[in-house]
Amino acid sequence: MPPIQPQAAPPSPAGAPAADLTPGTLEEGVDRLQELGTQLANGLPSAGVGLIVFGGFVLLAYAVRAIARRYARGDRSHRNLALALGRLVFGTILVIGLLVACVIIFPNFTPTGLLTSLGVGSLVLGLAFKDVLQNYIAGILLLFAQPFRMGDQIIFQTFEGTVEDIQPRATFLRTYDGRRAIIPNAELFTQSITVNTANGRRRIEYDVGVGYGDDLDLARRLIVEAIRETGTAMEDPAPEALTYELGPSAVVIRARWWIRPPVIAEVFDARDQVLALIKTKLTAHGIDLPFPTEQILFHDQTEEG
Repeated sequence: MPPIQPQAAPPSPAGAPAADLTPGTLEEGVDRLQELGTQLANGLPSAGVGLIVFGGFVLLAYAVRAIARRYARGDRSHRNLALALGRLVFGTILVIGLLVACVIIFPNFTPTGLLTSLGVGSLVLGLAFKDVLQNYIAGILLLFAQPFRMGDQIIFQTFEGTVEDIQPRATFLRTYDGRRAIIPNAELFTQSITVNTANGRRRIEYDVGVGYGDDLDLARRLIVEAIRETGTAMEDPAPEALTYELGPSAVVIRARWWIRPPVIAEVFDARDQVLALIKTKLTAHGIDLPFPTEQILFHDQTEEG
């Protein structure tokens, strides 16, 4: 009987390389796994040290932020500045800690190399976040200069209300009708604003028209008496009533008085009480409060005249 010939392995599919499972290939794979394991084992101490160092920086960052918040609670005048600086230092410490940990864990890593590799990217990011950086810088400068503080009532462009919060990026304004306006700090820093509560008092003025045939001295005295009787005006400076204008149908007397505090609610309340009492006093003493009148002449009437 003829000897049995060994059968050849079936051919591989067209285009697929045959599997190389020679003993040499298996030994190379095992060697690479052993090398990776050795590198991992050698790197574990560095990774542990790096994590410990980063944890220390995290604790330091939280401690600094806690100190800033404690200082902010104790010093109301610089509360927002302390909170903003606390956030800034908190983020800076975390970034520094991360870089130090990376240097410890990866010996070939250097912050200089990172900045070099991100050169073009950092330029693009800088252009993209230009407005954000402007707002943050303006916010820090506003917190240092303090042209207004939390609780102040300000007017900015079409917005008027009470400052609720001053953050590094934007200022939160609560309008008098209960809405919230968020204004970028860069705009507040570069444009004009009116701070109604910057000083402890505010002057209110209103023009009152009386008839040409009325006693001006009596009318002015009654106006000042009305202002004083409401109890809303300060005695120093004293309220006053000045002849301001000779109008088309009335003599205009300008009433002026100061109030404290200068918030908008007190302004409206004082105006309401003073004007109501002025009207009552003047009419009770026979002082005329004329309203504007107009005379209309038709074309044929002007020709006859």
